[in-house]
Amino acid sequence: MKQPLLSIVNDHVSDYPSPSNLNYFWSFGSIAGICLVVQIATGIFLAMHYTPHVDLAFASVEHIMRDVEGGWFLRYMHANGASMFFIVVYLHMFRGLYYGSYAQPRELLWCIGVVILLLMIITAFIGYVLPWGQMSFWGATVITSLASAIPVVGDSIVTWLWGGFSIDNATLNRFFSLHYLLPFIIAGASVVHLAALHQYGSNNPLGTNSAVDKLSLYPYFYVKDLVAWVVFAMVFSIFVYFYPNTLGHPDNYIPANPMSTPAHIVPEWYFLWVYAILRSIPNKLGGVAAIALVFISLLLLPFMNTSPIRSSNFRPLYKRLYWLLVADVVMLSWLGQQPVEDPYITLGQLGSVYFFIYFLVCIPLLGRVEHALLTYKTSNTTMSY
Repeated sequence: MKQPLLSIVNDHVSDYPSPSNLNYFWSFGSIAGICLVVQIATGIFLAMHYTPHVDLAFASVEHIMRDVEGGWFLRYMHANGASMFFIVVYLHMFRGLYYGSYAQPRELLWCIGVVILLLMIITAFIGYVLPWGQMSFWGATVITSLASAIPVVGDSIVTWLWGGFSIDNATLNRFFSLHYLLPFIIAGASVVHLAALHQYGSNNPLGTNSAVDKLSLYPYFYVKDLVAWVVFAMVFSIFVYFYPNTLGHPDNYIPANPMSTPAHIVPEWYFLWVYAILRSIPNKLGGVAAIALVFISLLLLPFMNTSPIRSSNFRPLYKRLYWLLVADVVMLSWLGQQPVEDPYITLGQLGSVYFFIYFLVCIPLLGRVEHALLTYKTSNTTMSY
């Protein structure tokens, strides 16, 4: 095609060559793109009716729910869409971990994905503050106060974040501005993510070189993706229409009250595993350092990997450690909503230790162990002949 725009669509969408053995787990990338579009679209319309002022924010959200035509639908789409977005992105990342999609030559692709996850977490956190309910206010108080643990500049950072000496109108205003801006930065990062993907092509379930066995995206994988989109739309609709508040916290329907602290402050469910790691360390600075180490570990993963074999289908030891990691993250998410008392503290510390052992010890060593075992087995087999 001679038209520049149509040729881009043709080369990178309809005729884009994909490995012939891709399964449904490769649909989560496109579903994540749909989620981002839904969040930006609903967010723009919600911003038309929202008022970023401490005296009016809660009332403006109720105004959207009760008085604006279709406002309830927009808000439930946006609130549940955030949860759906994180579910899809977590599945997308765990698929990458299982099939070794982070391995050479796709290091940049993985690192950009981790940056997108970090931007999503920041965006979702400041968005959770905007309804100005009890959990919004106190969640913001707890999380922003963590910056005070940073030596020398910590208190100045907190004051800058708050726009004063406490969370007030300036805080809400700047959080609203950032919440409106960051999704467009995520969209830009997603385009870079796609560009990095198309540089070397998609990985595949076998983890082998599939350069000689590819099919065009349309019509072969378009149909497979369409099935995944329909299933996703059905699940999303069930939450929006029948269980809109299941994934939220009831305390956020109480207006923010700086004079009344909730008995148990918890973040949204998709932050719970990080929150569990944070609070498993009794020292505030240590907790902040642990959170930083989580994302550093994820960023360094492609460079610490020592195995030439990508897919877990051919790595039985790695597969066991991988499913232990999945169970560990699920356990941490459960622990993150429990009271800060034993045995939850001890379990959280054990779960945090395994999380870091997996990335910082198992990943670098396992490739060498597998190579040694394979060499030993091959030499024994040769000697037997």
